[in-house]
Amino acid sequence: MKGLVSKIDPTELTLSDKLVYINRVAKVVKGGKRLSFSALVVTGDSNGYVGIGVGKANAVPGAISKGGAIARKNLIKVALAGTTIPYEMRVKFGAAKVLLKPAGPGTGIIAGGSIRAVLEAAGIKDILTKSLGSSNRINMAKATMLALSQLKDPQEELAKRKPALKVEEVASNG
Repeated sequence: MKGLVSKIDPTELTLSDKLVYINRVAKVVKGGKRLSFSALVVTGDSNGYVGIGVGKANAVPGAISKGGAIARKNLIKVALAGTTIPYEMRVKFGAAKVLLKPAGPGTGIIAGGSIRAVLEAAGIKDILTKSLGSSNRINMAKATMLALSQLKDPQEELAKRKPALKVEEVASNG
């Protein structure tokens, strides 16, 4: 991500991995086809921390374990507003576009595929989503992560923008 972002220590969190997608790729060589696998893994603690990783190996278990390790290295903290996100986000990653909209309590996760897996791992319970453009699972997951990483907590942003008003100043003006 950015150079100023502090690393999140995955050992302090109780993370659960979820396998989203396995892709078998064949490389044609002199003796025939050489098969290898890539696996998209999402990890999260269902409490605001989520990460994704794509692992590649000659066998499925190796690809999954590599994907999980990469996902733990790429953890981000998601700004939540209760059980949803604070505001609407529209993000593009490659040709995959993702729209995330906050929803009222009891709505559930209205999402499909890799977007749903990322949101569930992050601990978001109520959200409306729309996948626009490419349906590539890896790029949709990365677009969702990009959107969640760009979310900011409204209270923190307000505190940064204007200094806290003293109670006496508010009382004398009103």
